[in-house]
Amino acid sequence: MACRISDLVIDCSDPEALARFWCEVLDFTVLARGEEGVEIGPREGLGGPQPVIVLIRGDEPRKGKLRLHIDVTATDRDQDAELERLLAAGARPLDIGQSGQDPWHVLADPEGNEFCLLGGRIDPL
Repeated sequence: MACRISDLVIDCSDPEALARFWCEVLDFTVLARGEEGVEIGPREGLGGPQPVIVLIRGDEPRKGKLRLHIDVTATDRDQDAELERLLAAGARPLDIGQSGQDPWHVLADPEGNEFCLLGGRIDPL
């Protein structure tokens, strides 16, 4: 038997604002709120094939580039249309030295956490 990723935990200064952003990006919903943060996940709830995201308030500023980042792929539109949707939701383009010919876009969420929009489409779960 193997493990699977069940939760991704992100320290942030404003869990509510970041939860709104990632819920819009991923079509997730808020599953739980507490003093420390917000848990978001698929509308079906816990235990499905997708991990939940736990956004925990952290007051220390981030230092340097993230060692782990999230990649997203559109499920119902092409990459250009998805890029426009993500930018309208509050993402911003991020230059980390990519070539400009890459088949992905590097973006930052409202708190500056890097993530990539990959090309192509995948079927929704």
